[in-house]
Amino acid sequence: MHAILHALSIAGSMTWQITWALILGFLLSAVVQAVVHKATVVRLLGDDRPRTLSVASALGAASSSCSYAAVALARSLFRKGANFTAAMAFEIASTNLVVELGVILALLLGWQFTAAEFVGGPVMILLLAALFRLFLRDRLLAEARQQASYGRAGSMEGHAAMDMSVGGEGSFARRLLSPRGLTSVSHVFVMEWAAILKDLVIGLLIAGAIAAWVPDSFWQAFFFADHPLAGKLWGPLVGPLVAIASFVCSIGNVPLAVVLWKGGISFGGVVAFIFADLLILPILNIYRKYYGARMALFLLGTFYPAMVVAGYVVEFLFGVLGLVPDQRDAEIPMSGIEWNYTTWLNIAFLLVAAALLLRFLRTGGAPMLRMMGGSPDAGEHEGHGHH
Repeated sequence: MHAILHALSIAGSMTWQITWALILGFLLSAVVQAVVHKATVVRLLGDDRPRTLSVASALGAASSSCSYAAVALARSLFRKGANFTAAMAFEIASTNLVVELGVILALLLGWQFTAAEFVGGPVMILLLAALFRLFLRDRLLAEARQQASYGRAGSMEGHAAMDMSVGGEGSFARRLLSPRGLTSVSHVFVMEWAAILKDLVIGLLIAGAIAAWVPDSFWQAFFFADHPLAGKLWGPLVGPLVAIASFVCSIGNVPLAVVLWKGGISFGGVVAFIFADLLILPILNIYRKYYGARMALFLLGTFYPAMVVAGYVVEFLFGVLGLVPDQRDAEIPMSGIEWNYTTWLNIAFLLVAAALLLRFLRTGGAPMLRMMGGSPDAGEHEGHGHH
């Protein structure tokens, strides 16, 4: 009993630390999705030129941070004519370059990790674009396009297919603050939470359990913590493999990253671990359904080295600049609730979240929640702002 309570108390402390940041991140993401049309996104992702890839990354960073929704959305963009490389850049950015991830990394691990994430993400996208140029054959792409056109359901399909943006005239602010705009924001906000909640809870519970039950000595041996050079070389190679096996996607893997960092994985290893949320086993299975088995293997074979190299780049760059934080300072949040800025921010943002939830329920949101898992084509016709 004591061991279980210890694990739960760690999970609870982590949750309390990051609540306001999650609400803020999802709110910003909802605001962007409420005013940017999906059709605009497809139009901007027509090729794999560097400029297009930067646009794809920026749009991804402003969109959903649930890995499943990001993967479903990338497929829906590809089906509508977006370039495959650009769709993948969008997918990586939407789970690895989003605001809420950056804020949570800063709160739980330190700002250096946020910086590393935003430096490593673009490096990974550039490496992938290069690998795709070198190795992605037209035949494989044609097969993937054929398979994508069948529209086989993965996860969070309905969520990815819904376009809730608000059309019409007027400035960004006017559209946003109109009744329709507020309704749209409330709908996207609640759907984002619904999409990510399960993974977030699982991630916090797994992190709590591992922090409470697995002794640091195990991790220190596993990550070669006593051999700095071997550890730096090993970390980025093994980080993604731990992620693939842990099943936790997007933001849910940050609490586990805290545990691994305290356990002795290298700085670059943490970064590679966080990037690997797009290779967890359930998502590899979704790639197989979406694009066929050969493309799923191709994605594994290109994503993995790109993550590893991005981890090395970050390790080297931040090491040279003296920005790698001291591992001895790493601590797992255990304090629970105190009267400090976290508590005030949590209270304020929980009130905002409650207001949005109320708006969502009053404007017919509940039936939409049931459609979230739906088929990829179901959500195309609903929504608020179709022309």
